[in-house]
Amino acid sequence: MNITHIAIWTRDLEKMKNFYETYFGGHSNTRYVNAAKQFSSYFVDFDSGTRLELMQMPSIPDSTNDPQRQFTGFIHLAFSVGSETQVDALTERLRAAGFRVVGDPRHTGDGYYESVVFDPEDNRIEITV
Repeated sequence: MNITHIAIWTRDLEKMKNFYETYFGGHSNTRYVNAAKQFSSYFVDFDSGTRLELMQMPSIPDSTNDPQRQFTGFIHLAFSVGSETQVDALTERLRAAGFRVVGDPRHTGDGYYESVVFDPEDNRIEITV
């Protein structure tokens, strides 16, 4: 069994699509639009076969969760970039582009090397080996 995709509601569909294409090597399909429901989406495909569905609809309320704090439910996406050097490089590239790094690269107690950044809409992204 495989997870086919993970979905994120977004306010700025184009900005989010560009983020995942530019920094994580995603490739999106053509924008889907359902005018009757005021719904739009992209599927962003990654080389691993994983897909991210980015969705936008004006009637969806903003999250009331504080992105700086942890909370129950889905909390982050993790991308493996292949090496500690690549974790460091991508983290610094994102920092230089103005994205918030909320966890500098480090070795974790359970043996991972990772950093944590926020995407354009404050979703946590883990960058790991």
